Amino acid sequence: MPDDFLIARNPEEGSTLPYLVRIPIGPRGIVLKVRDTWPGATKVYCHRADEWPADPEIVETLPVKSVSKRGAAIDLVVDRARKSRSQFVITQARGREMIFWQSRQTAKQARPNVALPTARAHGSVLDIVVDTGERYAWNFGHQQANVEKRKLKVGDYGVFDGDELIASIERKSMGDLASSLLSGKLNYGLAEMSELFRAAVVVEAPYSQAFKQEHASGASLAEAVAEAQIRFPNVPIVFCDNRSLAQEWSYRWLGAALHEYGQRKGTDAVVATMAEGPEASPKQIREWATTQGLDVPERGRIPKAIRAAWEQRNG
Repeated sequence: MPDDFLIARNPEEGSTLPYLVRIPIGPRGIVLKVRDTWPGATKVYCHRADEWPADPEIVETLPVKSVSKRGAAIDLVVDRARKSRSQFVITQARGREMIFWQSRQTAKQARPNVALPTARAHGSVLDIVVDTGERYAWNFGHQQANVEKRKLKVGDYGVFDGDELIASIERKSMGDLASSLLSGKLNYGLAEMSELFRAAVVVEAPYSQAFKQEHASGASLAEAVAEAQIRFPNVPIVFCDNRSLAQEWSYRWLGAALHEYGQRKGTDAVVATMAEGPEASPKQIREWATTQGLDVPERGRIPKAIRAAWEQRNG
């Protein structure tokens, strides 16, 4: 069992941080000066202390259930019914170290408190295919969707038009994004995804978490994300605040992609049935080629390359 979590009065006269805490982590623990004895609705500002006093005036002794370091944070759980969980967050601001002590209540205020909609995506119940290799998959239980598991050629979630995969989403945690991008593995997946009508990578974390990874440089990861977006601009990397919002965004996006594909497919079919204009005369093609700087003979047969360029001039 860890040592107790100790709260004592700061013997330093005139200090704006009137308390000391000793966090039982490491061989000797960590000592901080703090503004209050426990965080409530707001964060408690902390600062490094020089040492734990030889004869401290103890304010409170709290048995510890667990204490662990996770990235730039120390998670602390004390053994009591209320106000048992808290976290010390170490960060940088204006070039200097900042330490904040926050509770679950404080952290909750930083999360978006939103009620997810239940309306159908573009008025339809979506048929979503989940790749068989996807672990801890979204079940879209909050959304109106039919979910089927089968192997996808690319991505983790997809929608089909008949047998054709129209749109696909690759789901990532921030840690998975970091490892797959920095190793170069994800670039191969992005190349495959870019061949679809629509594709996206969805991260179950805010962008700010990219700079809080324990085993990856924030700058390196940010550079890798930027490079991937420049290299594959048609496969956006979307950062959502949490798992629920990532699932909601993906549901709406898949519905929109399938709707857009249907709209375009329908439009193409309609255009194909429309009457075509008159065939261009050789004179018209020669005049157009001249304006484009193409070398075309004044007489005789128009070269195939010139005629092909004319036919493709409008895409």
